[in-house]
Amino acid sequence: MTDATRTARREPADEEILKLGQIFNKGLGGIPILLVLAFALSLTTDVFLTGTNLDNLGRQVSIYAILGVGELLVIITAGIDLSVGSVVGISGVVAALAVYDTTGGIPILWAAVLALAAGALAGVINGVLVAVVRLPPFIVTLGMMGIARGVTLLVTGGRTIQPLPDGFAGLAGGSVFGVANLTWLMLIVTVVVAFFLRRTVWGRYMYAVGSNAESARLTGVPVRAVQISAYTLSGTLAALAGLLLASRLGNGVPTAGTGYELQAIAACVIGGASLFGARGTALGALVGALVVGLLDNGGTLLGIDPFWLQVLTGVLILAAVAAEKLHDLRGTAAAT
Repeated sequence: MTDATRTARREPADEEILKLGQIFNKGLGGIPILLVLAFALSLTTDVFLTGTNLDNLGRQVSIYAILGVGELLVIITAGIDLSVGSVVGISGVVAALAVYDTTGGIPILWAAVLALAAGALAGVINGVLVAVVRLPPFIVTLGMMGIARGVTLLVTGGRTIQPLPDGFAGLAGGSVFGVANLTWLMLIVTVVVAFFLRRTVWGRYMYAVGSNAESARLTGVPVRAVQISAYTLSGTLAALAGLLLASRLGNGVPTAGTGYELQAIAACVIGGASLFGARGTALGALVGALVVGLLDNGGTLLGIDPFWLQVLTGVLILAAVAAEKLHDLRGTAAAT
């Protein structure tokens, strides 16, 4: 059999794999998983399709989606942010302490600004250490994860901050046109970030840095500024998620957000983002967050041990990365 014959026979399969890879990279690869999970849960439990459960699911997914979209910005630049879960905790506590009833508190708007500023500060520190000091993103954000969580526990003494004013709970508890505020905020964040990535020069810079930072620098891309902005936005969106979570719970929990970094990374990877950078969309992060949220919600409804859900989430991450590598290898083979 000649090489030409092998190539001819291989091309259809390669083309199908490349097409599937393109669908996956556009953030649509998680949709079949989402549909299968929804169909299975609708068959196995009578509660899944009820209005109350769907409302709770939407509120839960909103937190994951906002966190995942922020994580995506860092991943696109070939970085990683392991501190987002701890930033969720510290920002929620900052807001809770600011409006704490027994101390009189400050206006809710200013409390929200303080919470977002705390997340942005953590992001700026991460970005400067990665972009300027050139420390590995994994080490930098791992350190920030411990620092933010430790500060949160020290400030609160490990105690939940409550009671909080009713107006604070209204941030996440209210609704507009019958749709929860959390859901609206999730959609707004997703649309804004999607526009930012695809329709602005700075967004294109992020993909360029993730593809090859040195080549981007040689073409005039301000690599350090792009990296710092990515981590700053990630911290700010993590703080927004923490603020909304504290509002939803009605108190400031110092351990809130524990393990959420895995959920954020899973949402990005399941939605088609590459951990090697330069690939991923806001839509994909949203789809991935829906899959993660559906797993948690379905596990609760079916009484599945949450430890098994962690195992399944890890398996999905590995499967998504493996699919990405297979697509890249097939693409390289087809090109040659």
